[in-house]
Amino acid sequence: MKVKGNTHVNLSFPQMSHQEKPLKENLTQWMEFVLLGFAELPHLQWFLFGLFLVIYIIILMSNGTIVLITKMDPALQSPMYFFLANFSFLEICYVSVTLPRMVMNLGTQRRIISLVACATQMCFFLILGGTECLLLTVMAYDRYVAICNPLNYPLVMNHKVCIQLVTGSWISGIPLPIGQTYQIFSLPFCGSNQIHHILCDLPPVFKLACGDTFVNEMLLYMSVLLFGMIPFLLILGSYTKIISTILKLPSATSRAKAFSTCSSHLMVVLLFFVSALITYLRPKASHSGGTDNVLYLFYTILTPMFNPMIYSLRNKDVIMALRKLLCK
Repeated sequence: MKVKGNTHVNLSFPQMSHQEKPLKENLTQWMEFVLLGFAELPHLQWFLFGLFLVIYIIILMSNGTIVLITKMDPALQSPMYFFLANFSFLEICYVSVTLPRMVMNLGTQRRIISLVACATQMCFFLILGGTECLLLTVMAYDRYVAICNPLNYPLVMNHKVCIQLVTGSWISGIPLPIGQTYQIFSLPFCGSNQIHHILCDLPPVFKLACGDTFVNEMLLYMSVLLFGMIPFLLILGSYTKIISTILKLPSATSRAKAFSTCSSHLMVVLLFFVSALITYLRPKASHSGGTDNVLYLFYTILTPMFNPMIYSLRNKDVIMALRKLLCK
């Protein structure tokens, strides 16, 4: 059954016991969904369209500039900037999964997304989100080795190891999201086809599934544990050791420089992980479209937007490389 515009068909179902399966004739296998993100703000649609379009352009340009200068400037040919370049490229990919669709929906007011497009968006969103968690952990490990074991840093973080760490971060985040996406879209969807969200993610799509989502929810919590909690705790552990080492440095200048290189990464980590973990670990009863949308904006849009600003404003090497690029 297809939907035109924002209309949908509400089907009523007879009361069933927990064990009973819904009758086949009472089920509708939706082939399209309606993304209702920000639909409750009809008078702000064009403002939000312009705002998110400008934000998307800023993210592309700023993160693209970080990738460019780390490749071109000889002063930025170190593991830290290699990871930063990969992180900036990842942010471009990550935001491109969600923002173009959101901007198009706000501009056209045609919020329909096909089942295949919804599954594709979900799969890439989960893959890139998991990769970001792992890459942030790798960046924390790089800072840990640089500050806590500086003499062995060139040996430990050689080019081959850096390539392996980045490749591992990208590849490790692929299998589980593909399995999660396949599992959820193997279920029938019935009743409403409206997703009260800005994108196709697991929690809002769970609400539309008619079958038993217990396995899907367990997979979700498993992925949050593997790609969220464990990396976050590893990063916090690394920074505990890093701060302890920095405080022991004899020179105030050395302490300030060490804090400067680490604080930028820690700010990005806290902004991303805290908002993401709150989103997925909150009780079901506290989930609402408006609150979820705001939390998603924090780690899907604000982190990619602030990442280049945080690193460039607090890093003299990046500022010098930007000046060289602008003077050419």
